[in-house]
Amino acid sequence: MSEHDETTPAAAPGTVVIFGATGDLAKRKLLPALYNLASRHALPEAFKVVGVGRKPMSDEAYRDKVARDLREFGAVAPDPALWEWFAQRTFYAFETLENLESYESLSTRLSALEGSAPSPVGRMYYFATPPSAMAGIVQRLGEAGLLTEEPGRWRRVIVEKPFGYDLASARALNQQLRAVLDERQIYRIDHYLGKETVQNLMAFRFANGIFEPIWNRRYVDHVQITVAETVGVEDRGGYYDEAGALRDMVQNHLFQLLALTAMEPPISFRADDVRDERVRVLHAIHLCTPEEVSMSTVRAQYVAGGVNGTVVPGYRQEPRVADGSTTETYVALKLLIENWRWAEMPFYLRTGKRLPARVSEIAVQFRRAPLKLFRDTPVDGLDPNLLIMRIQPDEGISLRFQAKVPGAQARLGTVDMAFNYADYFASAPTTGYETLLYDCLNGDQTLFHRADMVEAGWTVVAPILDLVQASPSALLHEYPAGGWGPAEADALLARDGRRWRNPER
Repeated sequence: MSEHDETTPAAAPGTVVIFGATGDLAKRKLLPALYNLASRHALPEAFKVVGVGRKPMSDEAYRDKVARDLREFGAVAPDPALWEWFAQRTFYAFETLENLESYESLSTRLSALEGSAPSPVGRMYYFATPPSAMAGIVQRLGEAGLLTEEPGRWRRVIVEKPFGYDLASARALNQQLRAVLDERQIYRIDHYLGKETVQNLMAFRFANGIFEPIWNRRYVDHVQITVAETVGVEDRGGYYDEAGALRDMVQNHLFQLLALTAMEPPISFRADDVRDERVRVLHAIHLCTPEEVSMSTVRAQYVAGGVNGTVVPGYRQEPRVADGSTTETYVALKLLIENWRWAEMPFYLRTGKRLPARVSEIAVQFRRAPLKLFRDTPVDGLDPNLLIMRIQPDEGISLRFQAKVPGAQARLGTVDMAFNYADYFASAPTTGYETLLYDCLNGDQTLFHRADMVEAGWTVVAPILDLVQASPSALLHEYPAGGWGPAEADALLARDGRRWRNPER
């Protein structure tokens, strides 16, 4: 591990402290991501990971557990030499986290582990815990002096979503965090922003002179953002029935894709310059009146049907879901961004469970060319150009345009010019968290949410949540599992003379 990849400098020296170290997120995502960073020589020699949990366990027992988890959830089998390096830097702290003494005990353990480092190291605290526990953990970390910074000894926390339940709770959570931490120490993570294609959005737009001049209402007819899942709620019925698609996906994941698609060029790629432009997009979204909500929003819930040839139950038959639940598993929205670039041009967003394909994409449909030139030919219509940015699976970008079909007559055919990441770049094992963990170690907040971004997202969906709170079945429809959503979602676009693009598997 003394050599590292020339294109990925080793991260800053630091200790990663994972609260909830024996839970699903840690074993499926966080520890495999850290191991993947080690495989790329992106972790420094002065690196340690300390799992904190409520189950009594020795360091050796925890290392054995991590090794088993890496074999089960890692993309590749652990390399013996690399695992030895990683295992030597992996530790476990059994703490109940119920009183100040527990945090003081943790402080003593961390200081002892870091005492042998040749120079000061920082600490990243990752909260892989229920959201309800986060504010209390932060408060007691502060009381125990575990968040106090000194030269070379930075302290950062990573907070998982959900960032609140509505606007009021999001503001309260932000206030609780900032009572103990500076904003520069808070990293609100959204794993969607760790995906390569999402990061490539800015490079695609701002590094290529042919696209940015036409990236506006004059040339773009509309934009569709789709995040579709084939799975149901699985074992998350209890959480999901409280949240629903609007809270679970729209105000964070989909709004961030929207912001990256619609933002103005930042003055630099410094974190706050980029985040300033993203939040301006959210502030510019038209806030619907109660009457407008019913015209621009569709909520729906899946009923029994078939997905990929398998018969599946309806949402209300899923484990830990209330019999008469009115929680939506599908949302479709029409949004307008009230600024100079996008005024009056619609953005259509949708997300849902038990849809026919697992796919996340941004589809930019350009305005049709005039047909008059072809009026004396067999061409009776022109399909619009379509730029598709596929986030998952099969990450890539394609451009659809018209070309002449060989032959004596003037006939047109639709062709795709496609780029797939796998064809051009070597793919490394990834969980989607590698970039985000690496950036936090280096103090780069570009891909993380800022407090005002979280609150801006909740502000946009607040009129919908208010309507649903007043009438839980408002705007709620049904769709069969395995379908692309309810007919009302198709009507949302049909009223504008448009239709959804339903991606293939």
